Amino acid sequence: MRLSRRHFLRLALIASIVGRSFAAAPSSAGGYKLQVATDRADQTFRRGDKVVFTVSLLRDGKPVAGPEAKWSITKDGVPLGREGTAAIPADGLGLTAQLGEPGFLHCMVECTPPGTPKLTARGGAAIEPLAIKPSLPAPADFDAFWAAQKKQLAATPANLRLTPVPSPAPGIECFDVQADTGVGRGLSGHLARPAGAKAKSLPAIVLAHGSGVTTSRLPNAVKWAQDGFVALDFNANGLPNGQPREFYAALQAGELKEYYLQGRESRDTMYLRGIFLRLLRAIDALALQPEWDGRRLVALGRSQGGGQAIAAGGLDPRVTYVSAEIPTFCDHTGITVNRINGWPRIIPNGTPNPDPRVVEAVRYYDSVNFAPRIRAQVFFTVGFIDHICPPTGVYAAFNRLETKKEIWNHLDTGHVSRPDYEARVRDEVLAYIRSFNTP
Repeated sequence: MRLSRRHFLRLALIASIVGRSFAAAPSSAGGYKLQVATDRADQTFRRGDKVVFTVSLLRDGKPVAGPEAKWSITKDGVPLGREGTAAIPADGLGLTAQLGEPGFLHCMVECTPPGTPKLTARGGAAIEPLAIKPSLPAPADFDAFWAAQKKQLAATPANLRLTPVPSPAPGIECFDVQADTGVGRGLSGHLARPAGAKAKSLPAIVLAHGSGVTTSRLPNAVKWAQDGFVALDFNANGLPNGQPREFYAALQAGELKEYYLQGRESRDTMYLRGIFLRLLRAIDALALQPEWDGRRLVALGRSQGGGQAIAAGGLDPRVTYVSAEIPTFCDHTGITVNRINGWPRIIPNGTPNPDPRVVEAVRYYDSVNFAPRIRAQVFFTVGFIDHICPPTGVYAAFNRLETKKEIWNHLDTGHVSRPDYEARVRDEVLAYIRSFNTP
C-alpha cells in the first residue's frame, strides 16, 4: 500500500495526539467535567447515518458555557478531515460525521476551563460493527505453519518442574512452574490448586499476562484456585519468578525493550512465536495435572493476555472457553486498507510503505486468523474509545468466530479495566463452569 505524503503526515499527527495528549489528560478537574456523547444510547449506527456527537462542559454537575475547544472526528484514528476549534455553548456543542463503511467513529475534544489543567474527552460510535471484516485473509499455509510449530514443541520434552512455594491462602497449594519449549526461554509460571483435590475433579485455567516484563502473579492463580480451578499464571517472556523489581526493570530497558517488535521481518523469528509456544506449553502443564477433569479448560487474559487467549483457543482444541478482554493482536494489517493497526503496532501506524516481509509475517500471529479456528465458547470485551486495541480490529476478530460467542461493549471507556469489568468476566467464566453439566 502506498500513502500520499499528506495523508501520511495527517495520520502520524492524529496517532501522536491520540497516543499522548488525549490519553494522558483527565476529563475532569477543579469541579469541571468534559464529556462527549452520541445521540443514540447504544452508540450503534448504520452506514451513511448522520452521527451527532454532543460535547458538554459541566461544573459541579451543571452544564456551563466553556472556552474554545479543539476537536477532531476520525475513523477509529484515521483522519477524515473533520477537525477544528469552537467554543462550547451551555447547551452543548454538536459535531456531526458519517461513515460509509463498517467501522468506528471517534470524537476527541480538549479544552482548558479557567483555573484547571487541560481536559480531554472522547466518544465513540459503531457503524455496523458486525459487518467489519479482516483487512487481509489468512496465509494459505497458516495451518501448516502452526502444525509444524506444534509438532516441534511436542518433540521437545517438557521436563516439567513443580517446586512448592508458600501459599498466601489456606487450603491452597502453590508451585513455581518451569518447563522447556525448545525455543529460547521456556515456560515460567505459578500454579495453584485446592489442596487435597481428587483426581479428575477440577476445571483448569491458563492465565495470560498483559504486556510488560515481570514475574508471574501467584495471587492471581490463587484467586482462581479458591474458585475451584487448577490455575496456572505465566509470564509471556519465560522469566524466573520472584526476582527483585530491578531485575525485570533492567530487562525491560535493555534486552526486552519492545520485545513484541523483535524479529518481525519473518514468521520464524517473530518474538511472538516464543510467546505462543510458551502458551501452548502452559496448557500442556495444566493437562498433566492429575486434578484436571480433562473436560473444561479456560484460556483467559486481558490486552496482550486477551490476544494470547484467542491464540490458545485457535491452536489448542483442549481449550473449551476463551475469555479475551480488550484483546491485542487484532488485525495487524489494518493499515493496508486505510485503518489503524492495534497494539503492538508491529507495522507502525503512519507507515507509507509497509515492509512486505512484515506484512506477510504478522498474518501468522493475528487474532483474526486464530478466531475462525476456535471451537471453544468465547467471551470478548471491547472499548468503543480504545486507541490501544482499536474496536475496529477487535470486531474484525470477533466476527470471524464460528462458535458460541458474546461481546461486551464498553461504550464509554478505552483500554482500561475496572472492578465491575473484572467481576463480570469472572462471573461469565464461573457461569460457563456451572452450566457445563447442565442438560
